[in-house]
Amino acid sequence: MTQARSDSDTTALPATLASYQRAAREGLARDIAAYFLEGAGQQSTLQRNLADLEAIRLRPRVLRDLRGGGTGLSLLGQRLAHPILAAPMAYMSLLHPDGEAALAAAVTAQGGGMVLSAQASQPMEAVRTHGEGCEWFQLYWQVTPEATLALANRAASAGFSALVLTVDAPVNGVRDAEIEAGFALPPQLRAVNLDGMPTPRLAPLDDGESLLFDRVAHLLPTWEDVAWLCKNAPLPVLLKGILDPEDAHAGIGAGAAGIIVSNHGGRALDGALSSITALPDIVARVEGAVPVLMDGGIRRGVDVLKALALGATAVLVGRPLVHGLAVAGAQGASHVLRLLRDELEVAMALTGCATLKDITRDRVVLPAGISPS
Repeated sequence: MTQARSDSDTTALPATLASYQRAAREGLARDIAAYFLEGAGQQSTLQRNLADLEAIRLRPRVLRDLRGGGTGLSLLGQRLAHPILAAPMAYMSLLHPDGEAALAAAVTAQGGGMVLSAQASQPMEAVRTHGEGCEWFQLYWQVTPEATLALANRAASAGFSALVLTVDAPVNGVRDAEIEAGFALPPQLRAVNLDGMPTPRLAPLDDGESLLFDRVAHLLPTWEDVAWLCKNAPLPVLLKGILDPEDAHAGIGAGAAGIIVSNHGGRALDGALSSITALPDIVARVEGAVPVLMDGGIRRGVDVLKALALGATAVLVGRPLVHGLAVAGAQGASHVLRLLRDELEVAMALTGCATLKDITRDRVVLPAGISPS
């Protein structure tokens, strides 16, 4: 298993987001590319994320007054230059030696926000020193409530301002591409922020027993656990991985400070609906009670505009930043964010939107299958 090229190997940055994607595909080892760039099963959900965004048409408006416009916003008390956040991604040192620290520096340089993965390959405190834009910490439910809360408290002590509880992957999806490529973590790499966390000790299975349902199910969180965490955590908790409006409603009832519409980038349940398809009904069900964010399939600035037009407050991006980091470290990731923001600004101008608030439902034409809610 080899890493992508280092900064010193890059004589000139790619000029477009598409060229970053091509360069990353060419430079990454097969197993690492399978881990970061492919999805679960036959990858129908990953492809649907892309196809359903592509199917949405934009309705241009002309001769609008764009003076004083911009892409800035406030989100849970954090002032951002644009609504494009870095999604939580594990083991980023596989892409570049500087790993999560490089991404934090890139995000901060572009005035953006970042969610640090609980499975980061670098200590959360160290990552924060490289970029204060890394303000949110993602976590999975641990073996015990006490361990989950301890991780949340550590994040608060490190200066994070919000927690993102991922709820759509209590177990890993079946990722054929990773299996076929033989992906495995190198021995020197681990989720360092989970050092010391309790792990389940499971006895050998009896004949006919299910590892998941008979031995592991009692360790998986429920809505009662989410409510407990929201009540006891030192920071506001957003729920990531919501695709059903009633789950969004239940999350708000449990005390969530935000909802992130997501299918785990197509890496969990293959065959799940696309994030952009789920977004309008969830926005309608939430009724403005909390911010609704979305990830899944965002590749270009026009995709950001489409998500905002359907009610998202902001979006999270993963694979475009994988491309940038793999090709040119912090510089590449920063450039990718700049390109995404530039493309969003162009799309806003050509649809007559001076500010994010101007990006309304009437700026898009939906295909069959996406609710107009």
